[in-house]
Amino acid sequence: MAGKSKYVVAAIGTAVVAAGAFAAYTFLLKGPSGDASGALASAKIIPDEAVMAGYITTDPKAWAKIEQFGTPETQRLFAKSLEEFNKSAEKEGYSYEKDIKPWVGGIMFAVLPPSPVKPAQARASNKPEPELLMVIGIKDKIAALNFTKKVDKRVKTTEIEYKGLKITESISQTKPDTKQNTPSYTAILDNNYVVYGTSKRSVEQAIDTFKGEPSLLTKQGASTILSKGADLKNTVAQFYIPDYAGMIDSFIKSDPELAKIPPKALDSLKQVKSMVVGFGIDDAGIRMKATANLDPKLNLYQYEPTNSKIVSILPAETLALINGQGVNRWWDAMLNQSKDFPELQTALGAARTYTKYANIDLDKEVFAWMDGEFALAAIPSNKGLLAQTGFGGALVFDTKDDKTAKSMFAKLDSLVKTQNVSVKQRNVGGKEVTEWNVPNQGAVVAHGWLDQDTVFVALGSPIADVLTTQNGKSLESDDSFKTITSSLQKPNGGYFYLDMDKTMVLVDKFATGANAIDPQSKAFLSSIRGVSMTATSPDKSSSQVEMLLSLKPKAK
Repeated sequence: MAGKSKYVVAAIGTAVVAAGAFAAYTFLLKGPSGDASGALASAKIIPDEAVMAGYITTDPKAWAKIEQFGTPETQRLFAKSLEEFNKSAEKEGYSYEKDIKPWVGGIMFAVLPPSPVKPAQARASNKPEPELLMVIGIKDKIAALNFTKKVDKRVKTTEIEYKGLKITESISQTKPDTKQNTPSYTAILDNNYVVYGTSKRSVEQAIDTFKGEPSLLTKQGASTILSKGADLKNTVAQFYIPDYAGMIDSFIKSDPELAKIPPKALDSLKQVKSMVVGFGIDDAGIRMKATANLDPKLNLYQYEPTNSKIVSILPAETLALINGQGVNRWWDAMLNQSKDFPELQTALGAARTYTKYANIDLDKEVFAWMDGEFALAAIPSNKGLLAQTGFGGALVFDTKDDKTAKSMFAKLDSLVKTQNVSVKQRNVGGKEVTEWNVPNQGAVVAHGWLDQDTVFVALGSPIADVLTTQNGKSLESDDSFKTITSSLQKPNGGYFYLDMDKTMVLVDKFATGANAIDPQSKAFLSSIRGVSMTATSPDKSSSQVEMLLSLKPKAK
């Protein structure tokens, strides 16, 4: 996969250079501006066979938002990286700021299915790979022409005629290694776009589309997701999958090996009809939104928003959190799905058999009462056993069936007593806490009730003390938590939350000597305020995930 990523990055770089080399064929002085609105126009050139497409804006105003963030350390690192990039470009005979940036408009890329292969070819070591097609807007023809003059001596070209248009095969002359000299193909369309492909076939398909064959924009559902986008402020990049099931089918048809995937497994993937993913930069940081249109007949899980009551119970010093609603419904959905997956059914059967040894019914006595909100939290502590790790963990559940939950914990207490573990009760803040004490280690696990509906399991007695006494502010009222999560959509199904400053305290404690983090990585992590993510689903036909990389503002 890493090699593939390098190939794509190299392909994008080659596309920009090749585009400049042939921009001289255009006539108009101005073209696409490169902002987010250019996606619809570019999509008219992408063949409808495309299984995925993306659009990256080159509008400087959109990207300028990132300049409001950064610590002094990250600003110095960025300046150094920019200087090194410019030096590297100068060695190649051009400047990005002067020679490329002025003319490159928005960039749309698409993934086309690989050419169909015969079974004998599929068994070969070289599997067919998807083809990359790019449509690059030329917003300033004069600037592109000037760039051409600088790079045309470094590119060996051969012209190919196709349906009255020229396809240019390009090979770099600066790299003698033939393995690095894979040809690329370009064509100029409508005097405003450079089409770049990793194969001649992909560029030919783009020309066919340009001349009237169905485009991505005519594909069912594509126009809607391209027009609506991901509903972000200041969008800088978006990715589209207009036909998720069709994408899966196309790859199966091109590679018979994929046909071995169980049909039921493929059906579960096909519950997604289409998807759009967007990235934007706003006042809080870098935000991602992914919206999926679902087939309600295949969507087994019934979404329910959480009221985040447990967030008001957890202490402000909580450094990480995952909370949600209705573990019992997740369990039921997995049981229904296991009917079609023998391996999963076997694993669930083994889990049921294991809990029966403790006289506990996994379905009725464990998951059945987990019908409310739940949370898994990491909480800093340097007391007792936790002094070695610097933090402990807690599981908290809201339930409408406290009777079944209490019965389960009583059975667990009886079970651990048979394992040379003493079970003791103590009163903390007026609440009874049960602790499992291991010889020579002390209380390893504690559990108890915070109110008649809320039960907790804590790893380490210091965490039980923090939960039961509830001194000081709660996580809900913590300034960092509010800053990192408040801009996420509400209502929602719960949060993933990480406070980077609190996390870095632990990183600094343990990442020493040979395990120390390099200065560049540490500077980058220290510029992040935190990470948050949530999910919503207004009905069984749609689902949305939103994530925020909250960044620290630039020091004034």
